Amino acid sequence: MLFIPVEPLLYNLGTVVFRLIQNCAPFVRAARRGSCTLPPRASIMKVLNVAEKNDAAKNIAGIMSRGTMRRREGLSKFNKIYEFDYTLFGQRCTMVMTSVSGHLLNYEFVGLYRKWQGCSPLALFEAPIMKCCPKDYVKIKDTLKREARGSEALIIWTDCDREGENIGFEVIQVCQEVKPRLGVYRAKFSEITAQSIARAINDLGEPDRRVSNAVDVRQELDLRIGAAFTRFQTLRLKSVFPATLQNSLISYGSCQFPTLGFVVERYKAIQEFQSEKFWKIRVNHTIGDLSVDFSWERVRLMDKPICEMLFEICEECGVAKVEKVQSKPKSNWRPVPLDTVELEKLSSKKLKINAKETMKIAEKLYVQGFISYPRTETNIFPKELNLRGLVQEQVQDRSWGEFAARVLEDGPNPRQGKKTDQAHPPIHPIKHTTALGGNDRKVYELIVRHFLACCSKDAEGMETVVDIDIANEKFRATGLNIIARNYLDVYPYKKWEAKEIHNYVVGQTFRPTALNLTDGETEPPKLLTEADLIALMEKHGIGTDATHADHIETIKSREYVGLHNEVNFMPSHLGMGLVEGYDNMGYPMSKPNLRAELENDLKRICEGTKDPAAVLAEQIAKYKEVFQRALEQASKIDEALGKYFNEEIRAAPDNNGPLDGGIPQDVMPCSQCQNPMIVRQRRSEANGYFVSCSNYPECKNAIWLPGEVINLEVAQETCPTCGPRVHLLNFKFKRQSLMPLYPDEYQGCLGGCDQDLMQCLNINPSRISSSQNVQRTNPNPAFTAVNQSRDSGFHSHSSSRQAPPSLPSSQASGGAFRDEPSFSSSRGFPSPPGGGDAPIVCLCGQNAIKLTVRKPGPNQGRQFYKCSQSHGGSSCDFFMWLPDEDGVDSNGGAGGGGGSSHWGGGSSRGGEGSRWAGGSSRGGGAMPPPPPRSSSQGGAGFPAPNAGSHDDVVCGCGEPARRLTVFKEGPNKGRQFFGCPKPRDQQCGFFKWADENEGESSSGWSKNKPSGNQRAGSDWPYSTQGGRKGNHVQSKRSQDGAKQKRKCGLCREEGHTRANCPFNNQ
Repeated sequence: MLFIPVEPLLYNLGTVVFRLIQNCAPFVRAARRGSCTLPPRASIMKVLNVAEKNDAAKNIAGIMSRGTMRRREGLSKFNKIYEFDYTLFGQRCTMVMTSVSGHLLNYEFVGLYRKWQGCSPLALFEAPIMKCCPKDYVKIKDTLKREARGSEALIIWTDCDREGENIGFEVIQVCQEVKPRLGVYRAKFSEITAQSIARAINDLGEPDRRVSNAVDVRQELDLRIGAAFTRFQTLRLKSVFPATLQNSLISYGSCQFPTLGFVVERYKAIQEFQSEKFWKIRVNHTIGDLSVDFSWERVRLMDKPICEMLFEICEECGVAKVEKVQSKPKSNWRPVPLDTVELEKLSSKKLKINAKETMKIAEKLYVQGFISYPRTETNIFPKELNLRGLVQEQVQDRSWGEFAARVLEDGPNPRQGKKTDQAHPPIHPIKHTTALGGNDRKVYELIVRHFLACCSKDAEGMETVVDIDIANEKFRATGLNIIARNYLDVYPYKKWEAKEIHNYVVGQTFRPTALNLTDGETEPPKLLTEADLIALMEKHGIGTDATHADHIETIKSREYVGLHNEVNFMPSHLGMGLVEGYDNMGYPMSKPNLRAELENDLKRICEGTKDPAAVLAEQIAKYKEVFQRALEQASKIDEALGKYFNEEIRAAPDNNGPLDGGIPQDVMPCSQCQNPMIVRQRRSEANGYFVSCSNYPECKNAIWLPGEVINLEVAQETCPTCGPRVHLLNFKFKRQSLMPLYPDEYQGCLGGCDQDLMQCLNINPSRISSSQNVQRTNPNPAFTAVNQSRDSGFHSHSSSRQAPPSLPSSQASGGAFRDEPSFSSSRGFPSPPGGGDAPIVCLCGQNAIKLTVRKPGPNQGRQFYKCSQSHGGSSCDFFMWLPDEDGVDSNGGAGGGGGSSHWGGGSSRGGEGSRWAGGSSRGGGAMPPPPPRSSSQGGAGFPAPNAGSHDDVVCGCGEPARRLTVFKEGPNKGRQFFGCPKPRDQQCGFFKWADENEGESSSGWSKNKPSGNQRAGSDWPYSTQGGRKGNHVQSKRSQDGAKQKRKCGLCREEGHTRANCPFNNQ
């Protein structure tokens, strides 16, 4: 009888109940309060799985779900989504399996570089590129993003080769754009079977960045090299041979051109071959129906008299003596395991299916689960591979099932090769099928038969060698007796036939049945077959096992080669001319050396022994040098092709630009997409310039420059403040348009450090690269001095800008314009200190000269400073008025030198005719600093009611108004007024005379009623509204309402206009 102790059970039960009550207590209390919420159920983790093709995703999902998967549509109708429940990492999860369709992202040039006429082909070696998604694949990308948002992990199921690894990283990039912390795993497998998929999911690893980097390097090089040479060849040769090549794309590829070179080299070897006549002695011995031929030890002789002499001696002897009879075992080796190259060669030679079609069929068989991964360089079966199980699958076949059973009896014993890529096993069948037909069936049968033959035994035979002597001339015959065919029974792609021979005995003599002297000619080599071409590509390292077929197909589609008798490759006239043209330049473009070096470097990148960036830079430099020489000697290609085309050679236009031209220099990174920004010229204006993103039209960021900029070039120097990615610009302005703030030729920066230059050019700060974290400084001290007293217009920086302390006039010095900023706080140029004893220095750093206006007019007799080199052709256009005797300075105000902003200056040298209140463009406008806001101001910067101080005047923008002085000739000359302090493109149009009654509103902002703020019988100093020049037309009426007569804008007299003013001609 079985006794069960009760006390331990009761104790354990009590413990469980106690803990249950303890855990439920909070919920009971919450229920009493009416706020009970049950704990949420544990959420099921969602895992996104991505395969390389839809069929692969479907089959993998079917295996993992055991046929219980649920299918739903993705955004792309070609890439479905399969869902199923699975236990991963020890917990239940929802697996979402989808796919891409090969590469999801491709390298492309940005902006104008995509256009064939957008730049010189030479520029493509350094042009900016980016990886972007083709339009056909955008829906696939969107599907990945949508599914990644709700997933906790990502498993990559792409093919385990270089391209598959790179595709995996493209998927990772897209998914992590929407979920940066998404966990990433790599599933490694070589076949889509339950066992292989189970091993992969239980041994997840990390994707290999080094392998992906190698593909990135190869893709970028192929893009740059191919695009540069293709555009160069196509554009040039179409114009040289328009009748022949008008509709041709004359492409170049660093793999396809050496492949073409192999074909041309063999064809030229045949063309240049010189046949030679030869003679040889032939011996035959026939007994009954068995005839045996003996071959001459000398093989053949090119000298007919000597050969005739030896033949006569043998003929005189007439008796043959057996000197040696040797019998030895002979083996015919079974094939090594099948790799990609061997599959392509066998299929092309034995099945007459080209390599491209063969790989397409093999890919389909792999996805359907019939064979292992077809892209492999391995011909060694791993020890852990269950060969017996694979052979057992084929026992049921009617054609080779009996042979498979024999292999199982002896046990699979494959003959191993010597190559392995450490990634995939050799190509072998996975499961048996009879559902295939056509070429699919042929390729599948080839793989199965090759696998069974490899696992079988060598064919065995006995070889007999008989040596005879006739008058001291030696001859030999060989016979073969096959003992066991073994693998030959299942492998019809190789022949080994028996050859019978008589039973000879050493010392035996006999008279030959025939003793003849025959002649013949040497034969040229054969044209290359596809199998021969693949073998040469593999030998010289051109492409990989996965790309051989693509390169061959490319040279066929470009009509560089054709097929003779549907088997042998023959170059076309175009192919011959291109290869000869480059060979005549002295550069082995059609030789495999350059590409073979790259393939070796790519392997080293995968191994981690070489830096991808170093390989990329080295290869670009090599091909760029070759391309430059090709541009210089391009006529040799014309001459080479001219020999084959029945067309006159036309002169080639210079559509490729200068060798160093057509390369837009980068200015700085774009603030929107980080691609380089470049200088461009407006189409509608001869001298209009702007700086735009090179990724246009995808990115429309641009910096528009005003018409004052008549020339703009990118300097080699970079900005020391903004960093090495921001280049300085060489500006050339309209004559005196920005004087005295900037000379007509100036080197400046648009990276954001020179705020005054940007403000002067009306540049929106949002267009400046946000990646430049620089301290905003003002490199032009003259402009700084002018603008220390006013708002910069960039509100994000205005609070940090502080004006340096003003120096007393006794300490100010007349330093150079840019190097010695010893200016007063509100002037652009220093006043002559110490009563004018200190020299005035112009923009050249030289002492300025003092001159007097002699021309009749309002300024006649006035004195000014000017550059001393103005008559030497290298003047800096420096100009500054001397203060009047009453201390009023026409350059800017009383008691100091003037300086204008880009919107404060108006008139020419004499200051007459300015429409702007700031006086002359030379002398500048009077722009004293705005007074600080007082405590009497109201909210939002507007003045409080009854504010009577002139210093509290606020414009319509809520900013402290700026006090200015009218210097324009007329009744209001010398009168002060208030205006908006912002740059002219942002001004609100505010205006108020400074001498108005204090009791009036200080805002000066009126839209409806005429007041003293609006043309009270005087000139309207501002003619802008909302930052644009406006036609502020307002009827002038007297106080009694009568319309006033129009006055001249120059002399203020009635009866004529400015155009007819007598002063205008002086």
